[in-house]
Amino acid sequence: MEELVVFLIPAVLGLLLVRLLLLPLKLAAKLAIHSAAGLVCLWLLNGIAPFTGILIPVNAVTVLVSGFLGLPGMALMALLAVMG
Repeated sequence: MEELVVFLIPAVLGLLLVRLLLLPLKLAAKLAIHSAAGLVCLWLLNGIAPFTGILIPVNAVTVLVSGFLGLPGMALMALLAVMG
């Protein structure tokens, strides 16, 4: 019984450590996927800029805003581009 506890405690602590270390990697992957989608949306919006007159610069802030907020974020940036 003591041998089981000796092996069980480090195994449980190891699993907890691995789980805690994987959490930031999952968040980083999610951030990368959303940023890539935001970049594609900005590219598409800037592709039709000659017809709409709305040109949003592609930089880290606009990519992250469009990635995190999605369509409402794109609409907000387009509104700000029209007003400014």
